[in-house]
Amino acid sequence: MSDEQRQRQRVDISRHAVRLFSEQGVAATSGEQIAHAAGVSERTFWRYFPQKEACVEPLLTKMVDAFCAVLLDWPAELELIDHLREAYSPLLDSASDEDIEAVLAVVRLTHHEPALRAAYLMLRERAEDALADVLAQRMGRPVVTIDVRVRAAAMSSVLKVATDDIARASAEGITRDALDAHREQIAGALRGLSLSL
Repeated sequence: MSDEQRQRQRVDISRHAVRLFSEQGVAATSGEQIAHAAGVSERTFWRYFPQKEACVEPLLTKMVDAFCAVLLDWPAELELIDHLREAYSPLLDSASDEDIEAVLAVVRLTHHEPALRAAYLMLRERAEDALADVLAQRMGRPVVTIDVRVRAAAMSSVLKVATDDIARASAEGITRDALDAHREQIAGALRGLSLSL
């Protein structure tokens, strides 16, 4: 199996885990149930995920990757705010609305499922490092400089708060208007923090 196939399988398992977590709660959902729903062996499941709560990571990682991809494609002649308004989506273009719904379901679950909250916060920390790498490239500065790290931390916080807001607002389903408002919220918050480069 290629790395790409493995990654697709991990995301598929993640989708099934999120559905089961949403329906039953994390405590009532077993790794065996997730593996069965995803059509993989328990051995494969545990090889991919050291604990069942880690199943949310592939979908959440897609969200971070989408934001980093937009930053990497940011044209030099555009302000970040304008670029985000044109190019940003919570997941990469190839993602389905179903995946966006799944990511937002995970975010909602993190508010009352402590084990998922821990996984989410650890991923957020990794996201901040990824944002710092992208910003360092953009700014032509070492990733360890404080201005790069502070901008990455601020961007990560904006993304977290905006994602929490859209997750709450779209509990009954995501709409294009909600996604547009999400993009504007991020752009406005970054402008308010003077994060244009």
